[in-house]
Amino acid sequence: MTEQATGAHHPQPRARSGGSQQSASAVEHVTGAQSLIRSLEEVGADTVFGLPGGAILPAYDPMMDSQKVRHILVRHEQGAGHAATGYAQATGKVGVCIATSGPGATNLVTPIADAHMDSVPLVAITGQVASASIGTDAFQEADICGITMPITKHNFLVTDPADIPRTIAEAFHIASTGRPGPVLVDIAKDAMQARTTFSWPPQTDLPGYRPVTKPHAKQIREAAKLITDAKRPVLYVGGGVMKAGATAELKVLAELTGAPVTTTLMALGSFPDTHPQHLGMPGMHGSVAAVTSLQKADLIVALGARFDDRVTGKLDSFAPYAKIVHADIDPAEIGKNRMADVPIVGDAREVIADLIVAVQAEHEAGRTGDYAAWWNDLNRWRENYPLGYDLPEDGSLSPQQVIQRIGQLAPEGTIYAAGVGQHQMWAAHFIDYEKPATWLNSGGAGTMGYAVPAAMGAKAGQPDRPVWAIDGDGCFQMTNQELVTCAMNNIPIKVAIINNGALGMVRQWQTLFYNQRYSNTVLHRGPDDEPAPNTGTRCPDFVKLSEAMGCVAMRCEDPAELDAVIAKANAINDRPVVVDFIVHEDAMVWPMVAAGTSNDEVMAARGVRPDFGDNEDD
Repeated sequence: MTEQATGAHHPQPRARSGGSQQSASAVEHVTGAQSLIRSLEEVGADTVFGLPGGAILPAYDPMMDSQKVRHILVRHEQGAGHAATGYAQATGKVGVCIATSGPGATNLVTPIADAHMDSVPLVAITGQVASASIGTDAFQEADICGITMPITKHNFLVTDPADIPRTIAEAFHIASTGRPGPVLVDIAKDAMQARTTFSWPPQTDLPGYRPVTKPHAKQIREAAKLITDAKRPVLYVGGGVMKAGATAELKVLAELTGAPVTTTLMALGSFPDTHPQHLGMPGMHGSVAAVTSLQKADLIVALGARFDDRVTGKLDSFAPYAKIVHADIDPAEIGKNRMADVPIVGDAREVIADLIVAVQAEHEAGRTGDYAAWWNDLNRWRENYPLGYDLPEDGSLSPQQVIQRIGQLAPEGTIYAAGVGQHQMWAAHFIDYEKPATWLNSGGAGTMGYAVPAAMGAKAGQPDRPVWAIDGDGCFQMTNQELVTCAMNNIPIKVAIINNGALGMVRQWQTLFYNQRYSNTVLHRGPDDEPAPNTGTRCPDFVKLSEAMGCVAMRCEDPAELDAVIAKANAINDRPVVVDFIVHEDAMVWPMVAAGTSNDEVMAARGVRPDFGDNEDD
């Protein structure tokens, strides 16, 4: 279990129980399966995504009687896991997915790993073969606890029905507190079939699990002093700020200090994209201003970020002039990739709130930062190397234009879920994210197939808000069967397929680094077919496929029709909508830092190396 005890003075954490931690309820005599469903009701699980099978079947019978838990029957367990993640990201609640033993459970491995990388609160409940059969290679047996141990925050194997309420309470508490993450609860079939008693709340027992939330005051004062002493500070904001619900505090801190802000791929929307202090996203495909600000900074204040390789590039050349203030709720992240001059362990909301007070004290003492020269440099880079794109000379659709217009024409409050690849980066760049929980994507794992089920989960959790899935023709072919789930359960998401007939990001690398040898990245023709002008992936025909799954489907190939098609999709709210946008295959994602190279080598566009026109004295 992560976030182990750091001292005996911390109080024992108490499991969440959906507001039911009052006097103990009367004891009920139930089956283990009934106890499971009652426990889910008590912890406040209102929506679960799952697929039944033999070992989990006992739980599905009492689920029919629940008036509080809505079960959404998916078409594949991977869809259940990503839907639970999308639900959690859009609502801030714990996402729940259910699967049976063996292959049902192993189909959850990818979404569990995805949630682990992106710190998403998730509880995965799996059926297991009868306890007497565990370890015998029984039919549909898999050691899912062993398989998922490296990719869960914690996991449980339950063989005693009396343990079910306590285990569910602990699982939800662990998933949602400290650094959020996935928790697996594997329950033997005979434990669900046996008789037991149920009462709530249960007595929880989590020795060693005491995440530190309150930062150390001395470290906060040191950080504030560094901020006011710095000449070139940057606030490097990661997904932890979003998880902590600290976006309002972040805006106050940024405006108080006047420092520039960069938000990682997982933090888009935590600080308004249109705010004058926002430099954009850092990293491999970050804006030139954001990437360069970190390289030239003399102080980086990292808030809920983990200095991952996509942000740092070649690690030993990253931010060579910068002192580091690193605040994170997970002490294992601090110093893991970059040593911190001021390490701060704590919840991002409490850290930022305390930093605000400490910086105000610095200001009252007459110590304020002077960043005028820094902003002159930043504004020059921002003006000279803005994000942009060229329209195709042949008159075909530009993928960036498609995504940009979707963002501009979407109703206020729209949630966007992206797959992985070029379309993900374009969606990060060309849609403005002004509020938190409006951008959902697979950041750490980079999971193709994430978008459609995640959008489904987001819409299930936020039924009154429009949800667009921005997907690629490669990603879409991995999990599109969940459109049937959407159609059958009145979950009217909208899907934009950015169809360039290829695995676009891999093709881009082949263009740049493999002499344009397009080995197994073209999706619109077979290996023996003659090269042909790109008309997007047509096998399958996404319009016919989507219509067969109960959706309204359209195809758009003409830029003159773009706005009308998007408007028509926005107007349909009683069924899922899929739009197959046929886009130019040669469009690339820029800026770019090639893998394994220094961020100093950022390219603003193909063949365009920025000229920063400055000389560092440091």
